[in-house]
Amino acid sequence: MESIVGIFNSFADAKRASAILRTLGIPDNRTTVLSPQTSAAELEAQIPTTETEQPGMGAALGGTVGAALGTAGGLEAGAAVASLLIPGVGPVLALGLIGAAIFGVGGAAAGIAAGHAMEEGIADGIPRDEMFVYEDALRRGRSLVIAFEDDSQIAGQARGALSQAGAESVDAARDEWWIGLRDAEREHYLNQGGDFNVDEAKYRLGFEAAMHPECRGKSCDDAKAHLKTKYGEDAEASPFREGYARGQHYLIYVVKADRDRPQDEARSHRAA
Repeated sequence: MESIVGIFNSFADAKRASAILRTLGIPDNRTTVLSPQTSAAELEAQIPTTETEQPGMGAALGGTVGAALGTAGGLEAGAAVASLLIPGVGPVLALGLIGAAIFGVGGAAAGIAAGHAMEEGIADGIPRDEMFVYEDALRRGRSLVIAFEDDSQIAGQARGALSQAGAESVDAARDEWWIGLRDAEREHYLNQGGDFNVDEAKYRLGFEAAMHPECRGKSCDDAKAHLKTKYGEDAEASPFREGYARGQHYLIYVVKADRDRPQDEARSHRAA
């Protein structure tokens, strides 16, 4: 199963892009749209509920996911709409419950979605190494379209269609994320006596490794088995270990601090 991801500047653009994927034959139960909406009023403004809602959907999801709105007009039957609370990001609007499975949030609803993902083979296609890129995009107020397809040709067509619809790729967003951090990390590394021009690649590799869900909150030694399996000898290199430690610092003092800000202040900070 291959993942297809597009990052958009607006929720409306992301919704239109998800409709394009449907025309390519990718079903709604393999697609999710995620957007950092934060209040019930905003949710209702973005997805007005209609008489097409499935009876009982809100009751089924409300206690486990948050401000669940059921199935909205204009969506395929079963395309649930809910507000997910993603750690380090905050409230996120999700069209399609596989959004809950991707981030592992949402209580019982996430369990249902995860079970569906396992049955469909989607779980094997979730790129955990890219999760921090998704989270950063959402923190910046951007929207995501994430879909899964087992036909490589269709997946390629879908990526091309998202690009034509104005999507930024995950690779571009990853580079943009690092550019925003690079000057501060370069200064830190130089102050430690390192040569950033020589060691940047391994330092960045370690920094990004710390973002992996398997490694968050763990020291290099605590995550040694995972790091050794994934990165081999690079995981033992000094620049990698220093970058990894700084990545853990970033998660605590930057990501958590941004999450804990009052919502209006956090929005202003992300927009800056």
